[in-house]
Amino acid sequence: MIRERVESRHSSGIVVGLIDPDARRRVVAWGTGAGGAPLDEHSVFEIGSVTKTFTASVLAEMVARGEVRLDQPVAELLGPGVVIPERNGRKITLLDLATQSSGLPRMPGNFAPRDPSNPYADYDGARMLGFLAGYQLPRDIGERYEYSNLGVGLLGFALARKANMSYERLVAERILRPLEMAESGVTLTPALTARLAPGHNSGLDPQRTWELDALAGAGAVRSTVGDMLRYLAAHMDSASRPLGRALATTHERRRAGPQPNLSLGLAWHRLNNAAGDTIVWHNGETGGYHSFVGWNPARRVGVVVLSNSATNIDDVALHILDERIPLTRPPVQRVAVDLAPEVLARYVGVYQLAPTFSIAITREGSALHLQATNQPRFPLYAESEGKFFLRVVDAQVEFTKDGTGAVDALILVQNGARQRGARVK
Repeated sequence: MIRERVESRHSSGIVVGLIDPDARRRVVAWGTGAGGAPLDEHSVFEIGSVTKTFTASVLAEMVARGEVRLDQPVAELLGPGVVIPERNGRKITLLDLATQSSGLPRMPGNFAPRDPSNPYADYDGARMLGFLAGYQLPRDIGERYEYSNLGVGLLGFALARKANMSYERLVAERILRPLEMAESGVTLTPALTARLAPGHNSGLDPQRTWELDALAGAGAVRSTVGDMLRYLAAHMDSASRPLGRALATTHERRRAGPQPNLSLGLAWHRLNNAAGDTIVWHNGETGGYHSFVGWNPARRVGVVVLSNSATNIDDVALHILDERIPLTRPPVQRVAVDLAPEVLARYVGVYQLAPTFSIAITREGSALHLQATNQPRFPLYAESEGKFFLRVVDAQVEFTKDGTGAVDALILVQNGARQRGARVK
């Protein structure tokens, strides 16, 4: 499966780690890593939002020690003078943050990176707390699921402040060292940097690595398949020492998810498949990497998939965990063409797709960029006049014109859906 994807240039490289029902481990890799060397179990990748499960693991470990409580308001960990939004007399708790049901948005409204290629690097604690102090929750806390990088980033920030150390040190002391994960961390040693697989976007263009400040708990960890298999094995065995019992509490069903067959533990998603089994999983993506970690407790099968391109590999992992879940067809390979600057200028503007969601199209020289509300900015490539595509995700943008020939709307094409946004600027 992975060789076909790499050789057809749908992915730069993929490493898969497997745990079978007898707890035996196996690694399969295809593609090239640092310095052109073949990828292997020691190649280093950004794991993106899989970091959220490390934040949840730290939370569970601190609860087991009696340092914090799941029902504890997060404001209590942040000290006097910090204002966290409340609603109808209810405070946001650590459990609300860990189950993606705090009511906080996916990204803070004041997220405006100076460097779009490293979007989280300059978003610090002062900016995050400043946003939270003025934010009004749109619904009751715990009412429903809404995936929030801000929410889990705040959780990691608060736990680190409670422990009086950085998030990086907290994860290292409470999770990485006990599990002997010597190839994992936030800041890489020179030896691990030498093994970092170069990242690529979904079009296989080189991408730089990301650094995260205040939102580190949402996506800052880097690791290898070898280390992630250790992490996965500890989660799969509640009797494992030293963390198995605490880690097992992160898998319990805590809240409903966005779909009837999906529920939430502490950060982990729980998918009920057609056989009645529950697949526990989380995935992640940065500008140049994609990741997936999950297991099927009933079958006692686990999988880690790490890729050094942003192309989605979730279907490979899910198919391994349940072969009835089909592999998806790789996205169509699109070829970029050059359009004259005066043609590109016609599409520059702001397009509103929903009351709180817009897409801004900007031009720099001979290139267009797309930036959605509270998201990083990404290059937009022309396929033909009026038709463009993204490489960071499998999505396309089509522009429409009114009776006078002026561009009046765009259509976002993604995941089989077509969403129209009228031009408002």
